[in-house]
Amino acid sequence: MKTIWFVSFLVAMSLSGASQAQAQDLTEPLGEGGAVETVATEGSDEDSDEGGLVFTVTDTSDWEDLGIAIPAFATNRDAATPANADGTGALGQEIARVITANLRNNGLFKPTGPDRLPNPEFPQIRSPSWSSWSGRGAEMLVHGYVNAAPNGRLVVGCYLYDVALQDELIREGYEVRPADWRRAAHKCSDLIYARLTGEDPFFDSRIAYIAETGPKDNRVKRLAVMDSDGANHRFLTLGSATALTPRYSPDYSKILYLSYVDGNPRIYVYDIGSGRQTLVTENTSPTIAPRWSPDGRHILYSMARAGNTDIYRVPVTGGSSIRLTDTPGIDIGGSYSPDGRQIVFESDRSGTQQCYVMNADGTNQRRITFFGGRCATPEWSPRGDQIAFTRIAGDFNIAVMTPAGRNLRVLTGGWQDEAPTWAPNGRIIQFFRTTRNAGRSSLWQVDLTGRNERRLPTPVDASDPAWGPIRP
Repeated sequence: MKTIWFVSFLVAMSLSGASQAQAQDLTEPLGEGGAVETVATEGSDEDSDEGGLVFTVTDTSDWEDLGIAIPAFATNRDAATPANADGTGALGQEIARVITANLRNNGLFKPTGPDRLPNPEFPQIRSPSWSSWSGRGAEMLVHGYVNAAPNGRLVVGCYLYDVALQDELIREGYEVRPADWRRAAHKCSDLIYARLTGEDPFFDSRIAYIAETGPKDNRVKRLAVMDSDGANHRFLTLGSATALTPRYSPDYSKILYLSYVDGNPRIYVYDIGSGRQTLVTENTSPTIAPRWSPDGRHILYSMARAGNTDIYRVPVTGGSSIRLTDTPGIDIGGSYSPDGRQIVFESDRSGTQQCYVMNADGTNQRRITFFGGRCATPEWSPRGDQIAFTRIAGDFNIAVMTPAGRNLRVLTGGWQDEAPTWAPNGRIIQFFRTTRNAGRSSLWQVDLTGRNERRLPTPVDASDPAWGPIRP
């Protein structure tokens, strides 16, 4: 049986190729700000305590029993700022709201945000009123401040306290442009999440995806990006060409994607900083699923020629492609292991759509899925411990397994959930879900317990998500 979604893809491309697409399809440059600078906080001469609670995301603890109070961030003086028309005092409220939403939407905590808490004074940021917070049932307390710096930037301080121990657990400070105030909120969220869970952070990251509009038989597909919480949304292409399957480079500086202009497939690398793109390769044959190597030097893609679809590798700078598979059938995708030594891919060479692993040079190809149903769109975890994939057994669901194909766990129960992509910490998976009959698609997230699902807001229908690394 041929790979179902690949056949659908070829049909869609034959329809889109009839339109008069323009070669130049880019919007205005994204205009990324500079890196977030870590700075000293108020009281940095004191040592924070590394004691207190620590959990792991994959244990069976009831995370929702941990109460976290997140009042508004204080300010040393209410100063004007381009980040908020009402000044730094109002901005402190917004920062606390973003942190609250991050921790709540993560599914691991039940934080109480600033709209239900008293506002602390600036001196209380370093000297909390312990009795006040313990009386509200808070076990953890997040305090912070936002000050206007003389250079026009903002300085944001973030503190995490253990209320029962009446002790500070960790603190960090950030200097950002006013336009990047949400990044400071995400950095603070990452600090709290990492300190309490022992896991790597992921909030200060971005998501690329394909924005879809128009009727089903004439779909417009544009490259779009947004923050991990759905904020700061931008379209990067105009829609005159069909954009597909974006992926962030390992260093976050670029986005790789496939573009069909007048029906001809081209693989582009979009530079986030400059807004310019570089053509890597173009073919007259159907081409799909470009993916980065972990070192950012090569790109994998699949191409159909003479009735066979194989996986190829090409330098990111362009040049000659090397074919890695040549077995009769359809070989698609290719996701590197974090160390770059192996590649997981899908193939129907056995008669059904299954997942295989091979060495990075194409040798030692071996099937790893034998659990019933079919396996598609495999993605190696950035931690290297698991592979996420689309399991097709009637419905399409997101599942995970070990790199050896063992310990299958199905995480979602939608009608058509597909195309998983990992959070930078390898503990949350994003995918897109298509609703039955209506055909509308949207982005969702699920954690590795399978208990915490969340839909991400997008202005239009969405597919093909790609979660980028932590931002510099």
